[in-house]
Amino acid sequence: MIDLSTYLLFIAASAALVIVPGPTVTVIVANSLNAGSRAGLLNVAGTQLGLGLMVLVLALGFASIVEKMAVVFDVVRFIGAIYLIWLGIKMWRSKGRMVNPVETDDPATRSGKGWLHYFFQGFLVIWSNPKALFFFGAFIPQFVDPSRDPIPQVLMLGATFMVVGTLLDGAYAVAAGQMRKLVSSGKVIILEKLAGCFLIGGGIWLAFSRR
Repeated sequence: MIDLSTYLLFIAASAALVIVPGPTVTVIVANSLNAGSRAGLLNVAGTQLGLGLMVLVLALGFASIVEKMAVVFDVVRFIGAIYLIWLGIKMWRSKGRMVNPVETDDPATRSGKGWLHYFFQGFLVIWSNPKALFFFGAFIPQFVDPSRDPIPQVLMLGATFMVVGTLLDGAYAVAAGQMRKLVSSGKVIILEKLAGCFLIGGGIWLAFSRR
């Protein structure tokens, strides 16, 4: 379907792009530092769901329609940015009160419901960044063979990008989660302030990103 050398080049290019920190990585690292690797990995899962939808939009040729909705995406982007900044400020001011959800006595939290907002954050951040969709529209077609059906190629390349993203973003989550374990409980406030800075920085990054 796709020439092997072209496919390997795509994998290398995808890895180079994913490994560079952006708004998504800042959120993953922030939540992993504050609540452990599971929170960051749930961010990754939400991000990948968002990316999967973007790949479908691109494969079905809806990117041009989305481009005409630039104003709507700008509103979504600012909402996402404000949300991240608000979370960052809340975490900065928590003074050690924001603990790992699995360590609480809340029955709803113990049942797993307390983790859903991390998944939502990942999905929100990727869809709050319109640059990601338009980037896909410019990046993936460069590796598509125009002499063949483009839809299977786009789906394959998109799925490959998602796998690369899952592995590298997941590595960020695990590394940050391990770093959290090395910090004594008495220094949790420092971790919260660091995580808050990451979230605020990610929100500002998102707010000023341009297509």
